[in-house]
Amino acid sequence: MIELYYWPTPNGHKITLFLEETGLPYEIKPVNIGAGDQFKPEFLAFSPNNRMPAIIDREPKDGGEPVTVFESGAILLYLAEKTGKFLPADVRGRFDVLQWLFWQMGGLGPMAGQNHHFVQYAPERIPYAMDRYVKETNRLYGVLDRRLADREFIAGDYSIADMASYPWIVPHKKQQQNLDDFPHLKRWFDAIRARPATERAYEKGAAISNISVMTEEGKKILFGQTAGVVKR
Repeated sequence: MIELYYWPTPNGHKITLFLEETGLPYEIKPVNIGAGDQFKPEFLAFSPNNRMPAIIDREPKDGGEPVTVFESGAILLYLAEKTGKFLPADVRGRFDVLQWLFWQMGGLGPMAGQNHHFVQYAPERIPYAMDRYVKETNRLYGVLDRRLADREFIAGDYSIADMASYPWIVPHKKQQQNLDDFPHLKRWFDAIRARPATERAYEKGAAISNISVMTEEGKKILFGQTAGVVKR
C-alpha cells in the first residue's frame, strides 16, 4: 500500500496519474495546503521541504523498511522503478525520459507556477513580472510543441515525462496560453486527457477539494512562508 500525501494541484496530480495508470493500491492522505497541513510535525518528518506530494511505501521492492519519498519528480522515478513501467530500461530510452522529466521540474513547473502567482494571486498587478512569466510559459509551450511534432508522446511511448508535464498544461487558460497556437501540444494534451486513468485521477482530486477561489488566509499561509514558519 502506498500512502500518498496529496492535494489536487499540478504536482499532486502527477502522482495520481501514475498510480491510476498502474493500478498500484494507494490511499490518499489529504494535505490541505491552504490550511497549513504541510507544516505539521508528522508531515515534516518525511517531507522536510514542507511541500506535498510525498509518499510512504509500506511494501518497497527490496522488502525492507518503509520508504519515504518527497518531491514529485523523485516520486515518479521511484514508482517507475518499483513497477518497471513508464520508464524504459535501456540507457538511451531511460535518459530520453529523464531529461524531459527534469525539464518539467526545472522549467515548465516553476515558470508556470510564477505565471500563476503573478497573474492570479499577487495582491498588486506587476506588469513586468506578469509579462516575464507569461512569455516564458509561452516559450516552454513552444519547446514542447516542437518536441511533439514527430512523436506521439514526449519520449515516444507514454511515460513519466508526460505525466509530469500534462498537469501543468491543464490550466493553460489561466496561464494566458492558447493551445490552438501549439497544434502538436494540443493533440498530445487531448490524447492524455482522454485516457481513463487521467479521468479517474482528476475525479479523485475533485472529490477531495473543489475549492476554486483561494481565501486571503490561505494566501498568507502559502505565500508568506519563511524559515521561521516551520516549528523546530
